[in-house]
Amino acid sequence: MAAIKRAEANWTGSLATGSGTVTAISSATFSSLPVSWAARTESSNGQTSPEELLAAAHAACFAMALSGALGRAGTPPDRLEVSADVTFDKVDDGWRVASSALTVRGWVPGSTTADFLAAAESTRDGCPISQALKGNVELSIEATLER
Repeated sequence: MAAIKRAEANWTGSLATGSGTVTAISSATFSSLPVSWAARTESSNGQTSPEELLAAAHAACFAMALSGALGRAGTPPDRLEVSADVTFDKVDDGWRVASSALTVRGWVPGSTTADFLAAAESTRDGCPISQALKGNVELSIEATLER
């Protein structure tokens, strides 16, 4: 069964001087988060951006997928700490999401460093958000097993 999630955005004004909000409709977990062009390209000043939301989605998706992969290998994690650095950059005549760099630290009893790194590399390309980005955005992973 397909899961459909919904969010909404509202925008007022021009690109450079306008502003807007984003709201999670499906979960109602956030409402009216402020967004602006300046938050995307300069300092966030208490506002978010599509790229920050993408980074959150990528980090969460990767953490879930890696936990699943490690569990299927017989070494479920005690804890995974994942961050995603999404780069928004001017390329040629326009702006684009250029990369998503994942960093993961794992506390995984029974796993070897080699097995953890292999699982992280495989998951980098296999989690659903990575699949959506693959071919359009450079994906990288830095993984550390803490034990």
